Parts: sequence; structure tokens; C-alpha cells
Amino acid sequence: MKRLLLIFFLVTCYSYSQEEHAWIYFKDKPNVEAALNNPSTILSSKAIQRKSLRGTPIDERDIPVNEAYISTIKTQENISVKAKSKWMNCVHVIGSLEAISNLSNLGFVSEIEFANKNINSRASVENKKLENKLETNIDFNYGLALNQTKMLSTDYLHENDYTGEGVTIAVMDGGFANVNTIGAFDRLKLNGKLLGGFDFTNRSGNYSNPELSNHGTLVLSNMAGFIENNFVGTAPDAAYYLFITEIGPTETPVEETYWVEAAERADSLGVDLINTSLGYTLFDNPDYSYAPEDMDGKTAFISRGANIATEKGLLIVTSAGNRGEENYFNIISAPADANVLSVGGVDRNRNYVTFSSRGPSADGRVKPDVAAQGLEIVAIDQFNNLVQASGTSFASPILAGSVASFWQADPSLSNLEVMQLVKAASSLFNTPNNRLGYGIPDFRNALSDLLESNQDSGELFLYQNPVVNQLKFNNSTDQTYNITLFDMLGQVILQKDQVQNEIDLSGFSKGIYIAMFEQNNSRQSFLIIKK
Repeated sequence: MKRLLLIFFLVTCYSYSQEEHAWIYFKDKPNVEAALNNPSTILSSKAIQRKSLRGTPIDERDIPVNEAYISTIKTQENISVKAKSKWMNCVHVIGSLEAISNLSNLGFVSEIEFANKNINSRASVENKKLENKLETNIDFNYGLALNQTKMLSTDYLHENDYTGEGVTIAVMDGGFANVNTIGAFDRLKLNGKLLGGFDFTNRSGNYSNPELSNHGTLVLSNMAGFIENNFVGTAPDAAYYLFITEIGPTETPVEETYWVEAAERADSLGVDLINTSLGYTLFDNPDYSYAPEDMDGKTAFISRGANIATEKGLLIVTSAGNRGEENYFNIISAPADANVLSVGGVDRNRNYVTFSSRGPSADGRVKPDVAAQGLEIVAIDQFNNLVQASGTSFASPILAGSVASFWQADPSLSNLEVMQLVKAASSLFNTPNNRLGYGIPDFRNALSDLLESNQDSGELFLYQNPVVNQLKFNNSTDQTYNITLFDMLGQVILQKDQVQNEIDLSGFSKGIYIAMFEQNNSRQSFLIIKK
């Protein structure tokens, strides 16, 4: 037995000695001052509007990586550049240990971080059983999505016309097989809400390749799917970008970098919310694996990226993981350990399901944050069939879509404010635990708390934004407002004086406008989305 173990050890070492993964960090970025003075050169107009609306600063991290540095690294022998991160100002490379180490001789390289924990002089991690992140238990029992939606009172949001309109969601996953062809997403495409996508793993725009995983298709359906009289996702009127960052058959650190790169793309496009039903703990090469004590929200590369995404104003919703029944690594994975809204799983009767990864985080924070149905949920597969599936991979998008529909009620809320409102409206807010966190959110209560808070504050608050016909606003005084409506070029297209609490916009085309409210020599402006 010892001889066999020795042979296995030698074979393993030989297999992994040929190449290493590493992040190469750069010292600086080009044209920083010019880019910050003219942010439209580095961000989309929607991204700039979102950041302005919620007070999110634009800083040096928004500036792209120096392409000249990347080109130089690509010319180095035995080095392959796989991905890049502007937030981290680095590239992810694969190459021999010697070749990667030699990159430190380049004058613009500030640091090299190996994924191999032994090279970085960190404790090695025992190679426990690997989890298939995309594994789901599916059978073809047809059913409706009523229970998983009603559990969160998301149906109440929909009844009040909060369906995710005006909110943009990016979905990070391993594949979106057939999303461009099956009927469940016809409504999404007809309304121009499928904005596009990208396969970061293959550098391809073919994100709906039928040969790739269907996991993202199932996940997307929980938010955006629609089959008349049979299925409605939790955010059927949100807009979506679809990004492939996961390589299903393998588990390597470059997938973390693909995720961060996709998050940066999402931020630059003006995305509001990211759903990611992925998690990282153990890798094919055990030297790259994380230990439970690394789940502290600041060790894993993907978690560091998720924290920056949150600082940039994005709301990250992520699955807690499916390791709850394991002895070694049963706590939440990365990036669920970061400053994100991590989602655990319950059954249809609101009971904890044992496969759902538990908390707290390694540094003692409440995790998961909230919970939603994750056992025997209903989704739509790549053949347009209603199927049953299980995993926190599905609790996450059910919750993410609900958050998007809720956020529509007040788009001026910051991501952190939305997260806090969702937690505060959850069933265990005063007594959180390590299985369900703050519990199961009730979005009826969250909406009521939001509307009452805005009314009690006496602040001007818009209802139903995006607007169909009538722009309604609260007015806690008997005084009226003078309202001026501008288009995005700053031209005045409407002026109304002495308006009490609503204004008719039925004659205007779809688009984004700026409404200025004036009263007693004070003025407030809001972005208005007309649908």
C-alpha cells in the first residue's frame, strides 16, 4: 500500500509540475488623469448614469489595464496570458515556474501571486473530494413556479407592477445552451431585454452554444423565463447580459479571473446586479485549493474581485454552495464569503436542506445572508421543458430576480441599502443562524417598509419608475411642484407648474429622461425610465 501511495504521489507531482497559474500585478496604468476627466472613454453612458444616480465614485480601478504591458508579457517564452483584471491591475498567466518567476524582471511588474499555495509559502490543503459546481439533480416532472415565487412574496411585487423593469442583470455561469432559440425566452428577446453576452473562457460571442452546459439556461429561466400560463421568472422584465466564466469539466484558478473580468465588463456596461451560481473551494491541483479558513472574504481572488464590484455599486447575489453534508468543507464557498448577498437553500415548506453550505464565514460574519427555495425548484431546460432541479444554484437566481423587481421600486437606492432592506425583511433578522442566515425574505414587507420610510421622511419619492403612463410621486406637504422634463441631451421637452402628485407621460416614447422638481427655491432631479 505504501508503495502504491508513493507511486501515486510521484505521478501527481509530475502531472502538476509542468505549468503553474499566477496573477501578474502591474505598477501603474496609462493616462489616468485624462480618463478620469472624461469617463465616457472608459465606461458606457449607462454605467456613468448608474454611478451618478447612486453616488458611486469613478476611480483609477475603472481604467483598463495597460495593453502594452500585456503585449510584452505575451512575447515571453513559455507564458500564456489567459485573462486580465482592470480592478486588480493584473493578468492571469499559465506557464512554467521559471518563466513566471522571470516576469519579475520586467520593470512594470509590481508583484507575482502564484495560485499554488506551496509556492506562496502557504499551508497546503488536503485533496478532498471535488465538488461539481454545475451538478444538478433533474427529472422531468412538470410543475409550476408558484411555490418558489410565493415563498418570497415576489408575486406581490409583480401584482404591483414591479417586475424588474429598468434593472439590468448579468448572469455568470458555465453555459447558456439554446437561450437564443427556445420559446421560454421569446418574450425576453421580443422586448429587447436579452442584451447579449460573451464566453470569456473561449473568447467567443457564442454564449448560447448548444454544446456547452445548460446550467446557465436553467439559472436564467428562474429570473427571466416565461411560458404563458405555466411559468414566470422572478424578474421577467429585467434586461440581461450572459457571461460564461466557468469551465465545467475542470476546476482551475483561471476561472476566478474570468469571473472578475466579466464583473468588470458588467460594471462598464451599467449592470445593476450580478447573479453567480458558482463557487470555488477545491481545485483539480490540490496545491491551488483553498482551506476553510480562507473563506474570510479577502483571501480568494474571486472574493477580492466581488468586494470591489460591491464598492463599485454592483449588487452581487451568489449561491452559498452545496457542501453542507460534507465533513471537511461544509461552509460557504468563494465568493459567497465576500461582501455579497449569499443565498442558502430551503425546501418547499421553508425548512433548511442539508446540502446547503453553512456559515459563518471564516472571520465570523453571518453567512449565508438569506435563503430561498433550493430543493425541487422548477426551471426550464435547453429543450424548453419544465423540469425539477435542486441546489443553491437555483435559490440564488430566484432571490436575485426578486431583488431586481424590488429595486425597481426605488432605483436611487444603493446596492448596500437594498441588501440591508432585504435582510431586515427576512424571517430570522433578529436571530440569524449558520444555516439560513437572516432567513427567508418577505418582499411584501420589504416594499411596505420602503414606501413607508420614504413617506415618513418627507423626501420626494417617485412611484412606478420605470413609468408606463403616469409618473406618480409622494407629496407630504400641501404645496405643489414645478416640474421640468429633459431628454438625455439636456433639451427641455416638458414644463408643468403646480403639480400635486402625478404627471402624464403617456405621449412620450420609451427612453431615459431627467425630471427636475422645484419647490420653495429648492430643486431635485431624478432619472426617469419611460417604458
